[in-house]
Amino acid sequence: MIGLPPSLTELIANCAVDPVLAGEAGATVLRLTASDGGVRYLKHGIGDIAVDVADEAHRLAWLQGRVPCAEPIHFVRAAGEAWLLTGAVAGRTGDDWIEHNPTTLPMVIDALAGFLRQLHALPVDECPFDAGAGVRLAAARRRMTAGAVDLDDFDDDHEGWSAERLWDELMCLRPGSYERVVTHGDFSLGNVLIDDAGRVTGCIDVGRMGVADPYQDIAILWQNLREFGDSHAARFVSAYGIDTLDLQRLDFHRCLDEMF
Repeated sequence: MIGLPPSLTELIANCAVDPVLAGEAGATVLRLTASDGGVRYLKHGIGDIAVDVADEAHRLAWLQGRVPCAEPIHFVRAAGEAWLLTGAVAGRTGDDWIEHNPTTLPMVIDALAGFLRQLHALPVDECPFDAGAGVRLAAARRRMTAGAVDLDDFDDDHEGWSAERLWDELMCLRPGSYERVVTHGDFSLGNVLIDDAGRVTGCIDVGRMGVADPYQDIAILWQNLREFGDSHAARFVSAYGIDTLDLQRLDFHRCLDEMF
């Protein structure tokens, strides 16, 4: 068990602890099961990862009552570390549904499209978090300078590219203007949970949430779904309500996501 501040130790006393292997954010994530069967998750980060954990805590607090998401139970930030305790979200992630039963893919697509419309309809003026292109590009530039961009994880059409070549492509593709909505920031199959009735029960990993171009979310899920065939990506676009994709904005946000 990671070292815990006293306020957390009391909250999770006598819980069974299991590491969570999924996720690429760099934080330590533990699944905590109480004696009554209740489940919570504890996320811990140090240094830059502590900043990411804090970002998620603040965004979860703002999202409460607006869209279904994980409940933040307790948050501690001290001496370069951060701990976030959240409630479990019922249901299965989109990729878990598909892995266990591929015939659920249309249900998953429709559920995620409906949830994304709900999220993007939130009042922009009420959201205090900026996740626009300028903010994301600055973070991408820092990652590139630090050598933190994972070149081996690029999509097939960027295979063999350097981070510098991808940056140049971003500069060419950057839209001059765009509409503004409240975005998730990492809207993938693994970050939304769905119940047996096809209803979204909550979103997780919201540390990049904020006001941005809706294509920030559209591009990530569109790319996810292309792995199952272009027709499934097209189903998502239609279910979301887009008649004609803006390919420049789509490609820009696909390239931007590669930097993370």
